[in-house]
Parts: sequence; structure tokens; C-alpha cells
Amino acid sequence: MAWQQLKINVKAADAEPVGELLSELEALAVTFVDAKDTPVYEPKPGEVLLWPDTQVIGLYEAETDLKDIIEQLKHHPIFANEFHWRLDQLEDRAWEREWMDTFHPMQFGSRLWICPSWREAPEPDAVNVRLDPGLAFGTGTHPTTSLCLKWLDSQALNDRVMIDFGCGSGILAVAALKLGARKVVGIDIDPQALLASQQNASNNNVEEKLSLFLPEHQPTMQADIVMANILAAPLKQLNKVITNFCCIGGTLVMSGILIDQVHDVIEHYAENFDFEPVVSEADWVRLVARRSS
Repeated sequence: MAWQQLKINVKAADAEPVGELLSELEALAVTFVDAKDTPVYEPKPGEVLLWPDTQVIGLYEAETDLKDIIEQLKHHPIFANEFHWRLDQLEDRAWEREWMDTFHPMQFGSRLWICPSWREAPEPDAVNVRLDPGLAFGTGTHPTTSLCLKWLDSQALNDRVMIDFGCGSGILAVAALKLGARKVVGIDIDPQALLASQQNASNNNVEEKLSLFLPEHQPTMQADIVMANILAAPLKQLNKVITNFCCIGGTLVMSGILIDQVHDVIEHYAENFDFEPVVSEADWVRLVARRSS
């Protein structure tokens, strides 16, 4: 079945009212996308952020005559100053097949590969983690995950215990176990993330070495490595919790941090940790530190 998309460029403040207007005008779905490739990071709790310039997209069946709808929009008070719109045809395609075709095996470091289940591992003798995109964050495509995977690949993890704080899909936990870690504890606020982590661990035959917890049930323990790939704000807010998980002489690895947030995050941990030089990928960084006290 073919579709058509009515795309309207608006200021962020008008995005939700325009979306509601399109819904009233019988759009089958309404989505918001960045009209000027302007990233927005870290909304405050309970806050829904839209881009400074937003494109509101209404989806309609191909047979729908949109002339009257466009005329109504043109004369609506919300568009008193300007009305920028475009109509695109969207042909029906095998979306699942196309999505699968875009996800390829990815190498991180010298020996670690992340491979979707429907593709052959490029190097069968490498350390291959089988992982499919799913309900939780973490496939290796984002720089923050990539930075952590490359660090894990560079380490001798045999007999090490790691905590994956904000484990998401479990990609870092599973990779650590496949690279030789003795045990990993994963913690996440999202129950779906724990389910995804458990499934991915099972798919890689390391489920017996992975323990998973919601924060309210997290164990009292210390680990050789604490990896926290979350965002700068929770890293700062939870600095005492994260610090206490790391043993003296242990290693803390943090990502999900933008370049201009580095100094602020380091300040929250500097009392107890000695930091290595910052490593960056795109606009994101990885911080690695050893606990000194």
C-alpha cells in the first residue's frame, strides 16, 4: 500500500499544536523530526524537548485528496505569518527487510565483533557477540557504545568482575564476558532493558555469568571495573553510588558524555579517581579513571 506524507516546517513552540491539528484533520500518524539537523540532548525529568526548528509529518493514505486539508491549514491562525509545506509520496516497501539490510557486523578494536543473528560472522575465530536491535539502547552504532566496546577489547579481562551500570541491551556486559570476564552485574532502571540483557546473554551462552538488577534491588558489592554508559547528568547525580561500586585500584569507565561536559563530570569524581587522557568519537567522549581512595 502506498502513502503520502504532508511535511510542515514550524518553530518548536508550534510543533505540538500543529501535530494535534493534523490529527484532527485525520492524519493516520504524526511524527516530529529535526528540520535543521540540530541535536537536542538530555531533557530534564518529565520534559519533552523538540528541536528549535521542527518538521511535523502527517501520514495519509495515497488515495486521500489533501487539497482541502492543505487549504484549511493555510488559513489556520497558527500559520498567520508563514506556511511552509511539502507533499511526498511514500511507496510501500518491505521495511523489515530493508532494516535488516542496514545492520551489518561491526568490528571494535582488534578482536571484537558485534554481529546480527541473520548474518555470518566475518571472522569466525574472533570474539563474536550475537546481538539484534531491540527494546533497549545499545547495538554498537552509537559513539558512546563504540567507545566502551573498544576499551573492553583493549583490556585483559580474565577473572575480572565488572558492573555495567545502565546496562541497556546488555551489549557491554555480554562483550566483557565473551572477552574473558569472570562475572558481570548489570543494573538498569528499565525492566525491558533487563529482559533484553538476559535474552542477549542467553543468545551468547553467557547467561550464567550475568546477574541483573533494578536499582532498588542492586547488590552491595565492589567490582574491578565499573562501566557506566549513561549521560552526564545521571553520572553527576549518582557519583557516590558509582564510586562505591568501584574497588580501590579498580577502573571506572564512563561514556554518554559530550565534549563540553567533560570538565564538569571529572570534577564530581576527581576526589577519588585519577583520570587518563580523554578519548573522543564524534562529539562524545570516554573517561577512564583508576580509583585511588
